[in-house]
Amino acid sequence: MEISFNITLLMVMTVICGISAQVLAAYLKVPAIVFLLLFGILAGPDCLGVLHPNLLGSGLEVMVSLCVALILFEGGLNLELRDLGKLSGSIRNLVTVGTLITLIGGGMAAHWLGEFPWPIAFLYASLVVVTGPTVIGPLLKQVSVDKKVAALLEAEGVLIDPVGAILAVLVLNIILNGNADLVVLFRDLIVRLLVGAVIGVAGGWLLGFILKRSQFLSEDLKNLVVLAGLWGFFGLAEEIRSESGLMATVLSGIVLRAAAVPEERLLRRFKGQLTVLAISMLFVLLAADLSLASVVALGWGSLFTVLALMWVVRPINVWLCTWNSGLNWRQKLFVCWVAPRGIVSASIASLFAILLTQRGINGGDSIKALVFLTIIMTVFVQGLTAGRIAQLLGITSKSATGAAIVGSNPLSRLIARLFQERGEAVAIIDTNPEACAQAEREGLRVFLSSALDHSVLEEAGLESMGTFLAMTNNGEVNLVLAQRAAEEFAPPRVLAIFPKEPQANMPANPTKINQAFVSDLSLKDWNEYLSDGEVKLGETELKTEGLQFQIAHLQALVKAGELAPLLLERQGYLQVVSATQIWQAGDRIIYLLYDPTPKLLKRLSGSSQSRLTLEKHQVVEEVPIPSPVLEEVLESAEIAKDTKLLQPPVSR
Repeated sequence: MEISFNITLLMVMTVICGISAQVLAAYLKVPAIVFLLLFGILAGPDCLGVLHPNLLGSGLEVMVSLCVALILFEGGLNLELRDLGKLSGSIRNLVTVGTLITLIGGGMAAHWLGEFPWPIAFLYASLVVVTGPTVIGPLLKQVSVDKKVAALLEAEGVLIDPVGAILAVLVLNIILNGNADLVVLFRDLIVRLLVGAVIGVAGGWLLGFILKRSQFLSEDLKNLVVLAGLWGFFGLAEEIRSESGLMATVLSGIVLRAAAVPEERLLRRFKGQLTVLAISMLFVLLAADLSLASVVALGWGSLFTVLALMWVVRPINVWLCTWNSGLNWRQKLFVCWVAPRGIVSASIASLFAILLTQRGINGGDSIKALVFLTIIMTVFVQGLTAGRIAQLLGITSKSATGAAIVGSNPLSRLIARLFQERGEAVAIIDTNPEACAQAEREGLRVFLSSALDHSVLEEAGLESMGTFLAMTNNGEVNLVLAQRAAEEFAPPRVLAIFPKEPQANMPANPTKINQAFVSDLSLKDWNEYLSDGEVKLGETELKTEGLQFQIAHLQALVKAGELAPLLLERQGYLQVVSATQIWQAGDRIIYLLYDPTPKLLKRLSGSSQSRLTLEKHQVVEEVPIPSPVLEEVLESAEIAKDTKLLQPPVSR
C-alpha cells in the first residue's frame, strides 16, 4: 500500500513540476525544456529528493515508449507537406547522409576528446544523431523564423528520430554481440524502416477512412479512436520487428494529415495538448533520474566533445546536406546553430545504460551522463540564443513581406497598390467577378475564388507573405477567414475588419487576429468616400518631441471620422495598422483624410482624385505643442492613459 502511494505521489509531483515549468517558460518566453530540465534535476534525488523515478522500475520504460510514440505521431501530423516538397532533397540528405556524418564525427570527437573506447564512442554518436520534435517544435513556437527554415528543422526532427533510434539499437547489438558485419547492419536498418513504413502508411489510411465514414462518432470519441489507433500501430510494429514502431507512428501521422479529415484541426489541438503533457512528464522524470556526480566525473574532455558536435560536426553536416537547397547562407547558418537534442536521446540513453550494466560492460552510466550533458548544453546554449541569432541573421518571420487581401473594394485595392508600389507581392481574393475585374484593370494580381479554399491561398503565396487581411463587407466572415488563415498558414500578421462585439463566436485564439485599422471602422463609408473622390492620401512621421500630443491629435481626427490610418512603416517594414497597436516615435503613418470639398470646386482648382498620391497635409501636420512646463503638467495628469494607443501586431 505504501509503495503504491509513493508511486501516486511521484506521478502527482511530476505533473505539477512539468506544468509549472511550462507555465514559467510561457511567461518568460523561453523554450520550456530549459525549465523542465532544471525542475527535474532540482526535484531529483541529488538535490531536493522529491522525485524518485526508480520507483517506477520497468514502468518508466513503458511510459517513455508510449509517450514518444504519441510525440512523434503529433510531429508527423503537424508536418506541412507543401513545405516539405520544396526542401525534399535537403531533408532526405539530413536524414541519410547527415545521420552518417554525425555518427562518424560524433564518434571521433567522443574517442579523441572524451577518451571513450571506439565502441562506446560510436554508441554515444548514434544516440545524438537525432534532434527531435520535442525540442524543435516548442523552440520554433517561441522563435518565429523564416518558413523554409522552420519546415526544414521540423521535418528533420520528426523524420530522423526513428532512423536514429533504430541505428542506436543496431550499434548496441554490435557492442553486445560482437557482430560488426556492415551488410547485416544495413539490412536490419532497412527492414525495420520498411516494416514501420508499411504499418504506418496503412494505419494512417485506415484512421483517415474511419474518421471520414464514422459520422456516428462524436468529436471527442474520434480523438480517442486516433489515440488508440496510433498506439495499436506502434505495438504491432514493435511486435513484428523491434524498434520499427517509431517509424510507424511518424508515417501514420503524415498520412492522416494528407487525408484531410474534417476534424483535423480539433484532432491536432487534442494531440498537441497530450504531447505537452507527455513532454512535461518525461523530461522531468528523466532529468530527475540523472546522477549529477556522473556528469561531473566526465571531465573537460566530454565538454569539448559536445562543443565539437555543436560547432564542427553540425555545420559540416548542414552545409553538405543543403548544398543545392536554395537556402541562403543566413538560413543555413541558423540551421547549423539550432540542433538541440531531445526526449528520444534521453530515453534510449537511459535504457542503454541499464542494458550495458546488466551485461557487465563498463560505460553505461558515462554514456547516459554524456548524452544528458549534450541535451543540457544544446538546449541551454542554442535554445536560449536562437531568437537573438535569428534576429541578427534577419530571418525572423517578421521580416516577411507582401500581403494577401480578401475582398476587392476601393479601400482594399488602394492598400494593395501601396504594397505593390513598395515592390512587395500582393494578391486580392474575391468571389465577385466585377470587383475582381476592376482590380485587374488597376494592375493587381487577382483570384476569383473563395478564401476558404486552401489551394487558392497557397497559389496566392500566403505561405511566404507577411500579412493576411480580411476586409469583406461581412465582419463575421472576416473573422472566420482570418482564423482559418492563422491556423493553416500562420502568417506573421493576421488582421480583419470586424465589429467590437461580433455576433459570431470569437476564434479559439483571438490574440492571433488583430482588428484592422481602427475600432468600428465604417468600411462602407470610406469606400464611398474613395469612389466619390472625397479623400486625400497622406503620410506623417511621429516625432519624439511632443509624441503624445501628436498621437492625441491623430486620434482626435480618427474619432471625428476624418482620418483612417491604413499602413505603418517601422524599421523599413510596411504593415497594416491594427486597432490595438502602440505607435512609436519614428513611425511613418500612411492614412486617408476625409476631404468633403465639393467636386465642382475640385474640378475648378484642377484637383484630380483619379490617382491618389502620398502628400503631407496641414490639418494633420500642424500639431500645437505646448511649452515644456505645460507638457509636464499634462504628463502628470496622465494624458497618455486617456489616449487610446495602438499595440504591435502579434506574430506567430
